[in-house]
Amino acid sequence: MGAVARDGDQLRLMAVHAHPDDESSKGAATMARYVAEGVDVLVVTCTGGEAGSILNPSMDRPEIRDNISEVRRLEMERAIGILGVRHEWLGFVDSGLPEAPEGADLPPLDPGCFAMQSLPVAAEPLVALIRRERPHVIVTYDENGGYPHPDHIMTHRISMEAFDAAGEGQRYPAAGEPWRPSKIYYHMTFSKGRVLTLHAECLRRGLDSPYAEWLGRWEDKPEDVDRVTTRVPCGEYFPVRDAALIAHATQVDPEGFWFKVPLDLHQAVWPTEDYELAKSHVASATPEDDLFAGIRAGG
Repeated sequence: MGAVARDGDQLRLMAVHAHPDDESSKGAATMARYVAEGVDVLVVTCTGGEAGSILNPSMDRPEIRDNISEVRRLEMERAIGILGVRHEWLGFVDSGLPEAPEGADLPPLDPGCFAMQSLPVAAEPLVALIRRERPHVIVTYDENGGYPHPDHIMTHRISMEAFDAAGEGQRYPAAGEPWRPSKIYYHMTFSKGRVLTLHAECLRRGLDSPYAEWLGRWEDKPEDVDRVTTRVPCGEYFPVRDAALIAHATQVDPEGFWFKVPLDLHQAVWPTEDYELAKSHVASATPEDDLFAGIRAGG
């Protein structure tokens, strides 16, 4: 299976993420697989992660906290090297995840942060990147951001705006020559079906399941049923995904939640990463097993 589009160009994939580490927790094995096939893969990170908490207790030290922006940039460099992808920063400031005591109003976001930008201001740099890089496929977050972090929701908004606008020359005329991507997908990383399957296999093997508490508070929503359209087989690249995650040492504890379930269990019962086809300008029958279905030469 070659990495060539029907027009003879090298296949190109753009993954748009909110913060450093998001690229390694969502779609990383898919990207590693496509890199191995010869696809040109570009990760776009909207913010620098400046407002992120240190989630790995062993990294929660004054010299890390005082230089968190530089530390997270270095972590990103390591992860990108492991995945074998190219990378661009979009240049916006992390909005942080506002928190307040129960019953209190959330604090306002900083006016200069990513989530507070107008849609045209936030989307134009992404439009320019799409026109310059000419991806056939874009992957991003759904309308809820995957989870309701303001930067994830803004990432969804600018991705959809840029997907539509990049091919229309009258929109964002200063952002370069038009290019129309063929497809855009949402990550469906934590579908209930996947979590239930992994949970059941943990119990079958006599292991403690890290998913039990999560499933206990799971809220079923009608709009979330049957959203997965595309399952990309990439289980052999799960070790690459895990190594890229561990490279984000401030965010990922190697002894923490992400690594409670044995790798071989993941590979045995759910060896795919899953997506929802949100918009497409090409014909491709679902369910799919390839983000480039309908685009790939000979496909």
